[in-house]
Amino acid sequence: MKDAYVTVNGVRLHYVSAGTGELMLFLHGFPEFWYAWQNQLHEFGRDHLAVAPDMRGYNLSEKPAALDQYHMGALVQDVRALAGHFSPQRKFTLVAHDWGGAVAWAFAIRHPELLDRLVIINAPHPGVFATLLATNPEQQKASGYMNMFRSAAAEATLSADDYAPLVKTVMGAGLASGAFNEQDKAAYLQAWSQPGALTGGLNYYRANQLGPPPAGGGFGLDPARLTVKVPTLVIWGEADTALTVNNLDGLEQYVSQLTLRRIPGASHWVVHEKPAAVNGYIRDFLQR
Repeated sequence: MKDAYVTVNGVRLHYVSAGTGELMLFLHGFPEFWYAWQNQLHEFGRDHLAVAPDMRGYNLSEKPAALDQYHMGALVQDVRALAGHFSPQRKFTLVAHDWGGAVAWAFAIRHPELLDRLVIINAPHPGVFATLLATNPEQQKASGYMNMFRSAAAEATLSADDYAPLVKTVMGAGLASGAFNEQDKAAYLQAWSQPGALTGGLNYYRANQLGPPPAGGGFGLDPARLTVKVPTLVIWGEADTALTVNNLDGLEQYVSQLTLRRIPGASHWVVHEKPAAVNGYIRDFLQR
């Protein structure tokens, strides 16, 4: 794997890549960074150019100070510019999780002509999620943490005791089960400790006013434009406590070419817990 930097859309982004060939771009969520995709870089770098950036605001990438620099429009343009850099005038495959998934949904809605395939892992479609946040008590309760993430106290709360709340949220039982190890923990602590990195990640929630009422759930997208017109694979860890399985209900009304793969017992961090299953489902999807 190689790590390097590229300046696109006015920001300097760090990325790690593996392999050559058609582009597969991997977008992480909060509070992760490129490292979340290690297994996928190894697997798909065998026959693709697999690229995992630190998204703006995270780890070694640039961290704009202005809140409006984290609006969905800017995040989508980052993806478009990255694709233009690595795969000019060619379609590519976009794989994404959590906040990266929110950006990927938005990108697919706005730029279907640039995508060959879309892979979403435990990230809700904006139309379904907006409805659940407005009407579903279970999802409203599960999303309550977003109110704290948007608050001024979020940085102090999450970084307390050497980032213990984030370690518990991300790794929790994963350290005991082997999904994460001490080397992973050290890498995450280093990424979270980068100056401004925690604020950069939290600004995704703040800039897009994401959360249960009175905030919204549309990720800054126009509700009238939510159709996804590219072949889409959705992989879902069914034991996700932040995003309920109700997010899969009605998904087909927005995604005409939908393949759905559920992984029972896997949490929001299914990429780490079940890498072989995740890679197998993606590989099968690519080969169709």
